[in-house]
This record gives sequence, structure tokens and C-alpha cells, in this order.
Amino acid sequence: MYNVSVSPHVRDKSSSQKIMLDVAIALLPTLGYGVYHFWSDFGARPLMLILVSVASCVAFEALFELITKRPITVFDFSAVVTGLIIALNLPPTATWWMPVLGSAFGIIAAKMLFGGLGQNFMNPALAGRCFLVISFTQRMTNFAVDATSSATPLAVMKNADTLPKMDLLNLFIGNHGGCIGEVSALCILIGAAYLLVKKIISPVIPCVYILSTVAIIAIIRFISKDEVTVNYLVAQALSGGLLAGAFFMATDYVTSPITFKGKIIFALVLGLLTALFRTLGSTAEGVSYAIIIGNLLVPIIEKKTISLPFGCERVKKVKAAKEESK
Repeated sequence: MYNVSVSPHVRDKSSSQKIMLDVAIALLPTLGYGVYHFWSDFGARPLMLILVSVASCVAFEALFELITKRPITVFDFSAVVTGLIIALNLPPTATWWMPVLGSAFGIIAAKMLFGGLGQNFMNPALAGRCFLVISFTQRMTNFAVDATSSATPLAVMKNADTLPKMDLLNLFIGNHGGCIGEVSALCILIGAAYLLVKKIISPVIPCVYILSTVAIIAIIRFISKDEVTVNYLVAQALSGGLLAGAFFMATDYVTSPITFKGKIIFALVLGLLTALFRTLGSTAEGVSYAIIIGNLLVPIIEKKTISLPFGCERVKKVKAAKEESK
């Protein structure tokens, strides 16, 4: 006898736990390189910040669920991923209590108060990061080494009187200052390739986001009659949090559109906002704020791009014709 069960018919062995575990694995190359790269100047501090960030996210989620008498969900690894992404966005000069505060805000205010995984309206890790930047701007933008200022490549390009020629090889490898998990474009791309091969993420959002950011920066500088070179545009793509944000944060299942048209619109919005923040804003970076704002627009984007079930358009036309005939 052939039995047909009630839908949905599950045909994939994927689960939230497996997906989050894969994302955590993909983040290890860039975070590991950050620990190695900053070891000579900061010792084990970057590693300590990563461990504290992850432990804080897991602890706050478990504590919230214990207090509210909800099922414990920390074993789905979503809190671990949030902790890793918060650590990725921290400067190596950060102190231990900063990831604790960022984790508390991201997990409790941006995730658990809205129902937990799948109900949050913005990326919890970026919410925590933006909270830290707003609250402790000087500490979150301090990349000094031995009391000596160490400007990031984005800051160098933004503050220079004449357009500097950037060392693209060093930018690609990661021989420069920056946040713990954002310095090496190579390691970020290794993690991104892992996610793409495992089909955890789609290349649509990252590719459109990165290309649109670079293109709009070029257009803005052209309109402003500022110098623009290929070296400058490639440096913009390799610097700051653009690559990490495009592959690890903008592709978050919960806070990004599910429709193909929606993904493209979402990525274009992120590219536009990032370009505006980087060229016209007071700071050199803008990825986190761009993605947060984009998250807020996702419900509208999905509403306008959702596909209609087969036959719905014809039903609408028939109803409209009947109304006109009356």
C-alpha cells in the first residue's frame, strides 16, 4: 500500500543545529587568523575575547530561558554563532566586559524578548555590535598598538588628502589593523567557500552586496569629481567588514528575504547604505548599520516580492471583472 502523509514532506536532513554548526566552522579561519595576527601585540587577548563572547551568549540565552521557564535551546548553536560574530567585530584592544555587554543586548533585547531563534527581527550579533559602538565609540574604534595609533585601511583611505595607493596583497592576506575577524579577506573567503559548497548560503546576496557597494562608491566619487581608481575600489571591497558582513551576516536566514527578487533588492539596499556611510558618513565603516537597517526593511521587501500561488492572479482578474460588470 502506498501511504501519503500530510504535508510538509521533509526531504532534507538539515536542521538548525547542523546549519549553525557549519556557520561556526566557517567563522573559524578568519577568527583563528585574527588571534594569530594580533598575538605579537596583544597576546592571548583576542582569544580571550572570543571565548568570553561565546560563553556570554550561551549563558544569557540559557539564563533567560531558565527564568522564563522556556525549553533550553542553546544546543542549536545559534548562541555560539552570535558570540563568534560579536567577537569578529571587536577590536583587539577591547576589554573583557565589552563582549559581555554586547552579548547581553544581542541575545536578550534583540533575540529572546522577541521569541528566540526564528522570531528576531534583526541580526542579534549586529544589534550587540551596534550597541557597543554607540555606547563605547572610542573603545570600539581604538586599534592602537603600544599606545601608537594604528589606523585601519578604511580610515587611511577616508582621511587621506590625496587618494593613497593601497597594498592589495597585504589587504587580501590580512597584514594590517582592524577588528579581530575582519583583517584577512583570504580567510573570510575560505569560510565563505565552505558555506557555499555546503549550500548553507546562496551567493546572490553576498555578490550583489559587494558589487553594488563598490559600484555606488565609484558613482558617488565620480559625481563629486573625486579621484577614483581600480586600486581604491578593490581596497574598499577587501577592507573593513564588507566581506564578513556580506557572507556571514547579511545571509542570516531569519533576517534576510526568502524570495530571489527580494534577495537582490535587499542586497542593493545594503550596497547603497554601505556606500553612503563610507563616503558621506563621519566614520569609515558602515556595514553593521547598513545590515541592521536592511533587516528592518525585510518584511516590506518580502511583501512586495512574494510569488502568488498558481491561479491567484486569474482569480483577482475574475473578481475585478465581476465588480466592473456590477
